[in-house]
Amino acid sequence: MIHKNKPSTRFSCQFLLLLFILLFSKHINAQQTINGTLMHGGIQRSYILYVPQAYNPTIPAPLVFNFHGYTSSAEVQINYGDFRPMADLDGFLLVVPQGTVDGAGNTHFNVGWGTSTVDDVGFINALLDDLATQYTINQDRIYSAGMSNGGFMSYRLACELSERIAAIASVTGSMTLGTVSTCSPSHPTPVLEIHGTSDGTVNYNGSNFATAIPDVLTYWSEYNNTDVTPSVTSLPDTNTTDGSTVEHIVYANGDNNVTVEHFKVIGGGHTWPGNSFAPANQDINASQEIWNFFSRYDINGEINALSNETFERSNIKIYPNPAVSELVISNKNFTTHLDYKIISLPGHLLNIGKITSNNQTIDISYLPGGLYFLMIENTIYKILKTN
Repeated sequence: MIHKNKPSTRFSCQFLLLLFILLFSKHINAQQTINGTLMHGGIQRSYILYVPQAYNPTIPAPLVFNFHGYTSSAEVQINYGDFRPMADLDGFLLVVPQGTVDGAGNTHFNVGWGTSTVDDVGFINALLDDLATQYTINQDRIYSAGMSNGGFMSYRLACELSERIAAIASVTGSMTLGTVSTCSPSHPTPVLEIHGTSDGTVNYNGSNFATAIPDVLTYWSEYNNTDVTPSVTSLPDTNTTDGSTVEHIVYANGDNNVTVEHFKVIGGGHTWPGNSFAPANQDINASQEIWNFFSRYDINGEINALSNETFERSNIKIYPNPAVSELVISNKNFTTHLDYKIISLPGHLLNIGKITSNNQTIDISYLPGGLYFLMIENTIYKILKTN
């Protein structure tokens, strides 16, 4: 829905026309869940592709991989770590690959442990090529997330398919010891790790198959040349019955303005926070936090809508930025009313209104966390909404 301030008759007509178009197009471009297959390495591979209604083939769309955990499946993961509400809002393609069966009879992705010889990196590379022949994909905005074994897989892609992966996130996963020693990324890579300190499967402090989470963060912060000392924020304990709390740890100011971030779930286990299928921390929604993180970056680093030089010349100051609930628009040369719009990264109009005074506030509390564009007249500013 488009939020508006002081609607005029003209806008009301425009809004009704837009609403009609949206309702009409809904019947033409309905969301799709596609069960796809691809032959690779002599194996018939399968995946689930979610194409949201907001997908527009004339606009290159971001793509998010979501990898399941060991013994799990694509069908389970698309529901357990659900990105579809975010895809519906922001129009990205969601791909949930299915792992193959290993020698023990369990579904897996080959991340370098055990005796698996499946070429999963090659499969993902081939799958990207195949999808690009059918859909309009923004090749600078391909991301990888995953649960447990799927988190390990995301790290492997960041190391071995770096030229195609803009940013990664891992929930309860880590890097194998071999991945750390052979990792060879080709660009500053934003990394987000979500992990419980009481994880009994992938131990927070490391094991004979997994690197300790603090060491993973150190590896990527050093590679990305971030600040050595992170900022640490204790998040509100909004659910006091889930037996856990969350700290948000951020290594900032890396090359190309990338960050390495960690949601440390104190007392949390081997679960996907915010899911509704199994006990887990409910202070954060891992899927939403991951998309908030991804949406800030492309393969070249932080997405910048406007240079600082242009920002200063405009005589307009926007603060706070990042903001939680509202923005203040200060214009030291204010002489006339100005039109503004808030637009999502894929280009969806979310809010329109007028700036009628100096130091006017704009409510953004209704927006999910993430990166947005604020257009004032013909000038665009980047704003970051936090939860």
